[in-house]
Amino acid sequence: MPRIPLFDPEVMTPEQERVYRQIVDGPRARLVGPLRASLHRPDLADRWQRFGEILRYDTSLPDRLNELAILVVARRWTAQLEWSIHVRAALDAGLAPDVVDALRDGVAPVFADQDAYDVYEFARTLQETGDVADEVYHRIWRRWGTVGIVELSSVVGYYTLVAMTLNVHRIPLPGGEAPPLPTVDGPPGLLTLPEAELAAGAPRAAARTAG
Repeated sequence: MPRIPLFDPEVMTPEQERVYRQIVDGPRARLVGPLRASLHRPDLADRWQRFGEILRYDTSLPDRLNELAILVVARRWTAQLEWSIHVRAALDAGLAPDVVDALRDGVAPVFADQDAYDVYEFARTLQETGDVADEVYHRIWRRWGTVGIVELSSVVGYYTLVAMTLNVHRIPLPGGEAPPLPTVDGPPGLLTLPEAELAAGAPRAAARTAG
């Protein structure tokens, strides 16, 4: 049950209506998740939805890798709604179902390619330690350039904000959907993610000019 009243599109101020229309007329096509809370302050919701639109729909990373990073965040914080929304997007973008299952169950995922391995390790270690090892950082930088690695760190940070907002306000899953993630022991919702494995014979990432 939510801890605060959720935004009701039937009762809107003119400023709320303006931002609401931008959200539902944009690529999201619906009001969902943390924006149901942030619309209580329309100027916050406006900036939030524009920032999120860039990081979900307009990064230079392939959708498969972008959604993988988001799922790492969702699983770290056991953010049920974040996972529910993005697991579908990740599978549609081509993330392997066995990787999704491993993430959900909190076991070490095995990646068939270096790119996915590196993105997982970047997101995992940034979530758990607040930093990323040089070797992973530089592989991603060489592969995706300065813009790509700035986008990736922003994705991890932004979706951590999303996860915390969903959890602290108890934003519910739609339509009585059952929670897709098992709960964990320890601090509420916080899962220690295992280090990934790279499958034998997996292709190594080809560098491109960083910029």
